[in-house]
Amino acid sequence: MRDRLGRPPALLVVPAAVATLLLVVPLVAMVASTDWQALPGHLTSQTAVDALRISLLTSTVAIAICLLLGLPLAWLLARVHFRGRGAVRALVTVPLVLPPVVAGVALRSAFGRTGVIGEPLLELTGFAFPFTTYGVVLAHVFVSMPFVVISIEGAFRSADPRFDEAAATLGATRWTTFRRVTVPLALPGVVAGTVLGWARSFGEFGATITFNGNYPGTTQTMPTLIYVTRQSDQDAALSLSLVMLLVSIGVLVALRDRWLGTP
Repeated sequence: MRDRLGRPPALLVVPAAVATLLLVVPLVAMVASTDWQALPGHLTSQTAVDALRISLLTSTVAIAICLLLGLPLAWLLARVHFRGRGAVRALVTVPLVLPPVVAGVALRSAFGRTGVIGEPLLELTGFAFPFTTYGVVLAHVFVSMPFVVISIEGAFRSADPRFDEAAATLGATRWTTFRRVTVPLALPGVVAGTVLGWARSFGEFGATITFNGNYPGTTQTMPTLIYVTRQSDQDAALSLSLVMLLVSIGVLVALRDRWLGTP
């Protein structure tokens, strides 16, 4: 079939090749520019270890919250017809296109010490989210939740709803159907959405630094550490960036059947 279509036209092949190089060359250049002899020292410094620990901890907690809250929301959007569903989906999608700094400003307006939720929370409990590890988790949840919801909603929509109807005719409640039929059928998509959300959380920068600052050992994650390190030590910033690259490659490997498989 492909031979009968003829050779691909140069007008398509050349731009495709340029696009590939545009995406690949910077990554290869970053790896080639890394000082491999200094790499162990950069990665084992206490600052780097603390930033990596906070990134792993906050990303894992954030994605657990995203899954706990986002899975029901994705099911609601995919399986339940209600007035305003389109508006809810649009609102869920907004953080996907919102500039990260604006996301941080929005979080501060809501959960800051003088925010609409943060101020009464502070008065009642003495607790405030900004400039704490809890605040980092909150920022990660805000920016990662849409990835989880949209991905899982797509998985639910691709699962044949007739299986849900069959379960209902056999007497299963919607809760039982959700647990025993809907989620198992959509499980590959649920896993993919979870992995994507975790990767988005791990790489979050703008909302985190705007809402929580950049305090070592408390709110400094790997992206924020790279940002401040680059201003004083380019080699160390390259070494830390290599860690983020390896994580990204790990995500692709985890999703290899979804994105790296051959048709």
